[in-house]
Amino acid sequence: MTEHPQHGVKGVYYGGDWVDIEDCGKVFNVDEKQCSGCDFQAPCPRSRSRYISCKNDGSYDVLIIGAGCIGAAIARELSRYKVHTCWVEAADDVSQGATKGNSGIVHAGYDDTPGTNRAKYCWPGNQMFAQLDKELRFGYQKNGSLVVAFNENDRKHLQELLERGTTNGVQNLRIVEKEELFRLEPHLNPKAIAALYSPDAGNVIPYEFAIALAENAVDNGVELRIRRQVTEIETTDKGLFRVKVDHWEPEHYMKTIGRAKVPDMLTNWLQIAACVVLLHFAGGVAELWSLPYDGQLHMAAVVQWLGFSLLIKFVGNKPVTKSTPVTSLIEKAGLPEGHGDKGKVDVEDMLVGGSGSQKVMSGEVVNTEWIRCKYIINCAGGYSDKIARMIGDESFTIKPRLGDYILLNRNQGKLVTRTLFPCPDPKLGKGVLVQTTLWGNLILGPTARDMHEEGARTMSPASIQEYILSKCKLLVGDFDPTETIHAFAGARAKSSRGDWIIEPSEKNPNMIHVAGIDSPGLAGSPAIALNVIEILKNAGVKMDPNPIFKPNRAPIIIPKEGMKGLKFGPPGKNDSDGSNKDQMAQNVICKCEKVTELEVVTAMRRSLPIDSSQGIRKRTRAGMGHCQGDPNNYCCEARVRAIIARENGVKIGEVGGRPWPATSTLSERWIGEAEKKQLLERMKKA
Repeated sequence: MTEHPQHGVKGVYYGGDWVDIEDCGKVFNVDEKQCSGCDFQAPCPRSRSRYISCKNDGSYDVLIIGAGCIGAAIARELSRYKVHTCWVEAADDVSQGATKGNSGIVHAGYDDTPGTNRAKYCWPGNQMFAQLDKELRFGYQKNGSLVVAFNENDRKHLQELLERGTTNGVQNLRIVEKEELFRLEPHLNPKAIAALYSPDAGNVIPYEFAIALAENAVDNGVELRIRRQVTEIETTDKGLFRVKVDHWEPEHYMKTIGRAKVPDMLTNWLQIAACVVLLHFAGGVAELWSLPYDGQLHMAAVVQWLGFSLLIKFVGNKPVTKSTPVTSLIEKAGLPEGHGDKGKVDVEDMLVGGSGSQKVMSGEVVNTEWIRCKYIINCAGGYSDKIARMIGDESFTIKPRLGDYILLNRNQGKLVTRTLFPCPDPKLGKGVLVQTTLWGNLILGPTARDMHEEGARTMSPASIQEYILSKCKLLVGDFDPTETIHAFAGARAKSSRGDWIIEPSEKNPNMIHVAGIDSPGLAGSPAIALNVIEILKNAGVKMDPNPIFKPNRAPIIIPKEGMKGLKFGPPGKNDSDGSNKDQMAQNVICKCEKVTELEVVTAMRRSLPIDSSQGIRKRTRAGMGHCQGDPNNYCCEARVRAIIARENGVKIGEVGGRPWPATSTLSERWIGEAEKKQLLERMKKA
């Protein structure tokens, strides 16, 4: 094992530990008969998963609102049972909220106040990650964490954290003195005197974790619909919820298919026409869209989907085919965005999907759906208080706290091995940290900007960067800020109660709030999901085992050994038509991260709908390297968009790109020498 291994490079992190590439075949690769995601299916319908999971009367047992890591963990646990589950997400993909913009730390739980929900769920959740990763293969590194003391007051606080962690059940905690500390982390600030060491802390890529959970949940029978914004909740005389959901599509897509806004009457007539088509071809369609549990098909839901499909077919443009050359599609894709302020994301947007939200993407509502269900699980993150108010529940308010980050190149990851914290601030929490990621980058941040405070809300990008650099410099002084490749932010859903809310609503106990889940929510998510299952069982939900449940998921990313077996070249040189796996496995699409065509196609043919390069970026890392998809380097974003168009059989204009600037504090996506100089000056000033 190398000193600082990087996931996917000559091996992988699996179950918390490192596995060399020669051993991956024994433990990391999976038996196709025993896993989900191995069958290489056709891509999903637009904005939804393939399966429909409702009952014969069109209703569902459970509706999950929100597809971050909390919703994904709950969906995956529910998929173990024969429970008819619908899952809706307001954004254009899973993991587009706080899950996309956090540190990815699997905290141990020593910082949480005893007796709180944070303390109750963090350590148990931490202990579940090794097994989860062995099943789902999202990549989990148990690298440990250090809370660093610089004076005697800090040292006293370490003792307090140790005692608090012991009360919370956290194991293996100990205080290390200076000599051992610098053996563990030689690049620490020389003024450090001691640290609280938690060897059980770890890290994941948070969106890859959520995607793995979501894929497995959907593979096992959960129905997912994205671009669905909940706008109203009613109750029926039969005790069911009736949930109004707006289905929207982005502006670029609507323009490409040539569709102006269509009156509801036309949509209704098209749905009626779809019903006739369905009845005529019932045999073939029913076989394709059969439910995973009992093979039965619910007419109304399919009519709704076919109605929109026919709308596209009759009003839209002719799609591309598999024979369309990728090179011609790349030429039509255009250059990726990396300048200006179009697409800037504000805090309100971040509560409903950030760069993937309806407002930011100038989305248009194309259909209104009504979902009937017995139970609602409200894990809508920053929007969860608004969901609660739809049933008259005003018991909590979400107060967003913005966390800003700076991401450095892989060549900086060697400076640290463990996650480094300062002693936590009584008001602002764990503080700004320095951490190596699973992929070998160095991540700096986050800030803790409460959006109800004007000073925090109006901080300039320069002030944010200077704050992060100054705090991180106190921990590790020799990182190079000119190696910055990306900057981003996430909005944490802090609640007015000051703790996580995991309980049935007092207004209607059939709505279960899983709200206000801020840090360390990712660590606690698997344990929270188990508790939600118990709440549902106690409420009377019948939990018969799902006979087709498969706990294992095949990985998307293939570990690589240098350049071995790979072919590099301009668009068109090594591209396939999507049918030759061996050819696709050799063809490199993204040079920085060595992403192959096969990895892109594998992601496309999984169980979650993908129609943007951003979706592929989160699953394969295409465009996440040091060049950030620079078109002058390898033009990987256009290449990815071309493959998506080919796989989905659509025009290139229907395929979304990576938004810019989204939440970045950088002036341009590809920073030049002037901005690098500014970052260096801010580092020195700090």
